[in-house]
Amino acid sequence: MSATHIGTWAMDKLIRFALLTRNTDPIVWDFGSAAKHHALYNPWLDVTTSEMDADPHAPHEGAKRPRLESGARAGLSTLRGAFPPDAEMATDLAKKIKRELEKFGLAHAPLGVDVIELPVLIALQKEGIEVVDGQQVFMEARRIKTPDEIRLLTQAASMVDAAYEELHRFLRPGVRENEAVGVVAKTLYDLGSEYVEGVNAISGERCSPHPHVFSDRLIRPGDPAFFDILHSWNGYRTCYYRTFAVGSASSKQRDAYTRAREYMDRAIALVKPGATTADIVAVWPEAQEFGFANEMEAFALQYGHGVGLSIWEKPIFSRLTSFDHPETIEEGMVFALETYWPSADGWGAARIEEELVVTADGCEVITKFPAEELIVAGRQYYTIDGPLNTNRDSQSHLNTTWGRGQS
Repeated sequence: MSATHIGTWAMDKLIRFALLTRNTDPIVWDFGSAAKHHALYNPWLDVTTSEMDADPHAPHEGAKRPRLESGARAGLSTLRGAFPPDAEMATDLAKKIKRELEKFGLAHAPLGVDVIELPVLIALQKEGIEVVDGQQVFMEARRIKTPDEIRLLTQAASMVDAAYEELHRFLRPGVRENEAVGVVAKTLYDLGSEYVEGVNAISGERCSPHPHVFSDRLIRPGDPAFFDILHSWNGYRTCYYRTFAVGSASSKQRDAYTRAREYMDRAIALVKPGATTADIVAVWPEAQEFGFANEMEAFALQYGHGVGLSIWEKPIFSRLTSFDHPETIEEGMVFALETYWPSADGWGAARIEEELVVTADGCEVITKFPAEELIVAGRQYYTIDGPLNTNRDSQSHLNTTWGRGQS
């Protein structure tokens, strides 16, 4: 809202707050000296497009005028409750907001809030301010991306392309999932990422069911391994899965990957302006088809979501909600589609995700690391007869007719 930033350490502290009204440009209350820094280096906070917000005595040119008061100010919330309640930090915050609403003739208008601490909510209500849900306003504003936003999202995805290239080189038996996370994070930060939000690293028997968190598990020969890479570049996120086989893959793992890819390709083929989220999820399997009792249990395995300033924006694609609450796909949307399929051996699985930009007549995929077929990572092994077949079971005896009980 304010185009300001003071570092990822502040993201979960709820210390900063900002106000935008119909009669003002954004006002930002920030952490200590960050407010003075903004005054120096964020000059847009000192100008306004609003008559009520402007300095009536200052000369101006065009639509923008100097503000009567700077939009960069010092202010704090409760530090997630760390301040003593008797310090009344929440009350101070509420009074700051009330002053602005009164000043601009909006004292009796509802105040939309997206995220709030409970003491601040109570303090605003004590000041007579009606607090309402503002999340949908922000979500709707971010539904369609501008050309600049699409370029930023594409650049963020290209950095993950590079991270997957490094990961492909790194994967081999004996490395741990958490080490793979480190390789990805280093690659992204070296390329200029401001925040690696998360790296899902899932291998072997941990693939089914999907735990959505990495561990220190050692990767073994023949393991499936899938990864989700989420990071931010200039505020714009990625959500980008890929699956590898380490050394080799069984026929069951290959079949799982083929199935996940089919669901992906069938979905992408339907993406165009005017289609709906219900049209997309209709080509995905029901939860019961891949081992879950209902769509809530299987949520986010066959899934789609907008990507922008956060990894989950509008529209949402899920059999949980999209049939009853379909959303229309529009040109300029950017979203991710992700599919999953467990392998028939009961422990492996495949996971694929592509990010798409909706164009006038279809879509463009901006996640470019190859994913049409299952990729094998790790050293190529050789036998006395030549390269070891990469389509093989990791249990060596199952690659013979005797071991399979067929002779």
